[in-house]
Amino acid sequence: MPLPLVLPIPYVSEVFMLKSLATTLFLIFLPAALTAQSANELRALRDALGISEILEVMREEGLENGQSLRDDMFPGKGGQEWNATLSDIFDVVQMSDSFDARFAVEMSETNLSPLIEFFTSERGKRIIALEISGRRALLDDAVEEASHDYLRTAEEENDPRLAQIKRFSQINALVDTNVEGSLNSNYSFYQGLQDGGAFERRMSEQQMLADVWGQEPQIRSETEQWVYSFLLLAYQPLSDEDIEAYIELSETSEGRILNNALFAAFDTMYAEISHALGLASARYLSGEDI
Repeated sequence: MPLPLVLPIPYVSEVFMLKSLATTLFLIFLPAALTAQSANELRALRDALGISEILEVMREEGLENGQSLRDDMFPGKGGQEWNATLSDIFDVVQMSDSFDARFAVEMSETNLSPLIEFFTSERGKRIIALEISGRRALLDDAVEEASHDYLRTAEEENDPRLAQIKRFSQINALVDTNVEGSLNSNYSFYQGLQDGGAFERRMSEQQMLADVWGQEPQIRSETEQWVYSFLLLAYQPLSDEDIEAYIELSETSEGRILNNALFAAFDTMYAEISHALGLASARYLSGEDI
């Protein structure tokens, strides 16, 4: 399944981009009900999905876009201390731990065999490799802008591939689920700011929720562009048959469970990251320059 994308997480009127574990560590987070065989299968699926590689890309995204957060919210503050804080927050081991704990729970009662079979096949390996390389390519602003141009051209020409991509996205609820994840992360960021004393007057939960939901139309619009641009870019080398096979897997019960589990695991991870970013940012917003 496509991994959750890097989504815009708004703060008030500003918008910024948040863009192999050892066996022992992995086993810590496996539910007790899992047998040794199912634990091995879960690790095999995790490896086939390239989770370690995508977490490395997410770290790069976080370090880069953490600079944009600083420039927008407290320019001129932080310096090397802020860089060190970002490195601690986007620590791959911590990110892996958070992901693994939720992912193991979500997948604990699922038949993993058809998923492992698909993602370890030549077709599955190619799909995952393209998803990761596409995600990494979008770290380059020029590539990201080119992907937006490609999407606009596809829309103007009624490209059949775009229609197939949108069907794939709809089956996997990529836009809705990414919007939901972005809103959750935004709320966690507010909570971090509040816990860190960034606001002169404490915001109520209703105020935070209202501000978060006020950004939903903008988030949805940007998410749609990001999802379709990314998928067009990443899946360009695939044949229509490859994408149809991926759609067929997505429509199975195992495929739906996997998709939901991935989003749940990354949602938990990003909520923790966003709260930590809010807490760290509050130190500078409240006047404490380290």
